[in-house]
Amino acid sequence: MNMTLLSAAYAPEAHNDFIWAVVGSPWGLLAIWLLLINIITFLVFGADKLQAKRKEKKDTVRRVPEKNLLLLAAVGGSVGALLGMKIFRHKTLHKAFKFGVPLILALQIIIPFGLWLYFAVIR
Repeated sequence: MNMTLLSAAYAPEAHNDFIWAVVGSPWGLLAIWLLLINIITFLVFGADKLQAKRKEKKDTVRRVPEKNLLLLAAVGGSVGALLGMKIFRHKTLHKAFKFGVPLILALQIIIPFGLWLYFAVIR
């Protein structure tokens, strides 16, 4: 096998540099995590809404427990949860979701900002 061909296969290219920069960076991994967990949370809210509609007609349909929906919001999917609540009109009357999910999102913004402020500015 030609060595120039083999070395060219492993040589980094300009479009691959971005991928390695994202994957190799803690901020990139955080961004990937937040994107994935928000998509998953949004889809789970939609699936639970479909199950809720099916349960009206059929008794044997299993729903996603509310604690799991709130857990998905707490581990980073609060934006996906809010979008799922608005778009699917799901869990909008439950106080735990109506006030809990925005509170989780606020804490997910305020706590990192407060930590950054403390370590970068005040300290």
